[in-house]
Amino acid sequence: MATLVAPPPTLRERLAAHFRTCTTTGLPICPSAVFFIKLNAVAAVVFLLVGAIAAILLALTRWSAVHLLDPVWYYRLLTLHGINMLIFWILFFEAAILYFAGTSLLNTRLFSRKLAWAAFGMMIGGALMVDYVILTGQGDVLMTSYPPLKADPLFYLGITLVAVGMLTVIYNFFGCIYIARRDKTYEGVMPLVAFGAMTAAIIGVITLLHGAIVMLPTLSWALGWTAMPDPGWYRLIWWGLGHQSQQVNMAAMVAVWYFLGTLTVGARPLNETVCRAAFLLYILFINLASAHHLLVDPGLSATWKIWNTSYAMYLAVLASMIHGFTIPASLEVAQRLKGYRKGLFGWLAKAPWRDPGFSSLALSMIIFGFMGGITGVTIGTEQINIIAHNTLRVPGHFHTTVVGGTTLAFMGLTYYVVPLLFQREFYWRGLARIQPYVFAVGIVMLSIGMSFAGSYGVPRRHWDVEFSGSLIPAGFDAVAHFMLGVLGVGGSIAFVGMLMFIVLVVAAVFFGRSNKETGMVPWQTPERMRRNQEVFTMPYNEEYRKATHRTPGTLVLVFVLLASFAVYFFANWKALADVWFVR
Repeated sequence: MATLVAPPPTLRERLAAHFRTCTTTGLPICPSAVFFIKLNAVAAVVFLLVGAIAAILLALTRWSAVHLLDPVWYYRLLTLHGINMLIFWILFFEAAILYFAGTSLLNTRLFSRKLAWAAFGMMIGGALMVDYVILTGQGDVLMTSYPPLKADPLFYLGITLVAVGMLTVIYNFFGCIYIARRDKTYEGVMPLVAFGAMTAAIIGVITLLHGAIVMLPTLSWALGWTAMPDPGWYRLIWWGLGHQSQQVNMAAMVAVWYFLGTLTVGARPLNETVCRAAFLLYILFINLASAHHLLVDPGLSATWKIWNTSYAMYLAVLASMIHGFTIPASLEVAQRLKGYRKGLFGWLAKAPWRDPGFSSLALSMIIFGFMGGITGVTIGTEQINIIAHNTLRVPGHFHTTVVGGTTLAFMGLTYYVVPLLFQREFYWRGLARIQPYVFAVGIVMLSIGMSFAGSYGVPRRHWDVEFSGSLIPAGFDAVAHFMLGVLGVGGSIAFVGMLMFIVLVVAAVFFGRSNKETGMVPWQTPERMRRNQEVFTMPYNEEYRKATHRTPGTLVLVFVLLASFAVYFFANWKALADVWFVR
């Protein structure tokens, strides 16, 4: 008698047995991954708070009318702020992004819980070690820690542990990709957001290897085992960590932009092949931008500097320009398909500006593109750099990229991550709706104050711009001090926006109402959410194809960006010409 053999379980059945399904997005949620997403996200917010406290104290010190801190604590907190904001906050949050992208977006399980625990242990242990060394006065070497400045060995060991821990996170992420490919858990090509996360991971491997290469000999020197590393070698390798780590952030930020576009308006990329090619350009050429920190270094040739900061680096700039068009264009297409077709910018006026996810996305793109991108390419030019190097123009630039761009985008993602993954609702939703605007206004004012003060020659890190007690009269004119005041006011507003975000997140994560039975309470009306879903699932028919070729609003914005860049770029050449006056 023949026996009946049950058919093997389908992919959907296998997922249902080991995952829960998000009632809002329909994404499979791996419980193990969610645990480590929560763990890393909470740690990220804690380090964000540490960096923010240091930031407001520094801003009130650079504001010459207040001049809060003494020189010892000023430089100590400058080290603390840089490392916690640029490394710890960003890396822990990116670890959470990789765990989410590697599981939910690929419909697979976490590769290894043991590796995830080991990674978190190394990262949290290393980060606490570094902060302890700084706050106890044993690591007053600033974030760059150039020799012959020497910190306690635990400083270098801690940074090495964070780097190795993040490399372990990336290995775990690649393991998730392996499982997904092996089990064919997704159809067709890898989802674009996951592809963007993979791009960030690949750049992260190169970046963190630079960190390990430069920190291990420095640790050996701090322990007294070997001679001091060559300062020129150290600077060259360190900036493969210091600048390229911000390119990891940029790739992750762009992936978050695409994801938020889908969540908030139902947008889809106009051409995924082009978007993937742009991410590939990041992998191949983004490291070249590290050279613009070394443009006044006498040990490197002019040929090397010009090549790295112009011809080849522009391929990475091209990648950003591609994303800078495709993302707002996808938003415009989605909005026009919903019927918002009036004029050039009717689609933008009718966007869900009260959704903190969308407002964070839009403000992040505007600040990053119109301020961060334009200033970065300009002051990264070898000739122009001479009038900007080591002035406040440099932090004025990267506060618009890392803070106004990446941090604001991560904030917007958090407004969806907490209800969807933590399954907790936000209190004070009205406060959450205005928080991105408060933070963005503060960062814009802070960056403008820095940039214009730097244009008057105010140094990047100097404690006392009035040079009190100097034997030779020195200082800056009233305009520079006014711009330092703008810096201080902007920093205070940004700090308020940061505190609003942290309080909202902590209250939601630990005390928020559970939505396990009801699903996420949307930031938009049910009608808007329904129309977002209709647009996102719309077949690629003739109507959709025609809509993708009608983005006049985005084209105007792109040309405004290019015109702004041209004006700023040539204004800097004029400023350079004024330095070397020829009769």
